[in-house]
Amino acid sequence: MEELYKIIEEKIKASGFKGEIDGREFYYEVSKEADSKENGKYVFMVKKTDTVYYEGCMDIMDKDFDLHYIDIHDGEELYHVDFDS
Repeated sequence: MEELYKIIEEKIKASGFKGEIDGREFYYEVSKEADSKENGKYVFMVKKTDTVYYEGCMDIMDKDFDLHYIDIHDGEELYHVDFDS
């Protein structure tokens, strides 16, 4: 799992996002969104602070999820991270 967390951090940093990102924390926040949903495709939002929030799209399957992308909104800035590429 540590390798996955590192990949998450690298992809988010490659988007130009300059804020702090913890791959483990990010993964668990997205997992929490998936845990409460039935199978299907979902658009979701996770609020981090008053100025930072994530919007993303994922497919949820029986015991897993596939995160397609995440848009990180940081004040007026927008960072797009494509996890399918």
